[in-house]
Amino acid sequence: MIEINNLTDFSVDKKLMLGVAKNVLKGENKGIENLSIAFVSAAEIQKVNKKYRKKDKPTDVLSFEKSAGFKGEFLEVVICPEIVKEKALTEKKSFKEVMVKTLIHGILHTLGYDHEKSRKEKITMEKKEEYYLLKILNHKS
Repeated sequence: MIEINNLTDFSVDKKLMLGVAKNVLKGENKGIENLSIAFVSAAEIQKVNKKYRKKDKPTDVLSFEKSAGFKGEFLEVVICPEIVKEKALTEKKSFKEVMVKTLIHGILHTLGYDHEKSRKEKITMEKKEEYYLLKILNHKS
C-alpha cells in the first residue's frame, strides 16, 4: 500500500507521485512494500531533521527505513515542497523534475541505498536516480 499525505498548501500531483513510487519499488523488486509519503512544511521537516539527524535546519527530503507499524513494516519518505521549489529555482529545473527526483532519492534511501557511505554507493545511487528520473519523465511527457 502506498499512502500519500499532503500537509501543505502546495499542489502535489498525487497521481504522478504514486506512479513514481510504484515504478521505483517495482524496479527494485519491492512492489509489495508499504510506503508512506508525507509532504510537510519547512518548519515541520526542520523539527524532524533535528530530532532524527541532529541537524537543526530544513531539508528537501528525509527517509526512514523499515520500522514496525501495527500493520506490518512500512517505509516513510517526508518531503518539503517549499525546499524542493527553492532547489528547482537554484538548479534552473522544473519543480516537477526536482520533485520526482527528490521522491526517487527518498525511496532509494528507504531501501538501504546511502550516498554518504562511500563513493561507490554514491555512484550507484546517482545512476539509479537518473535511470528512474529519465524513465518516469520520458514516459509522462
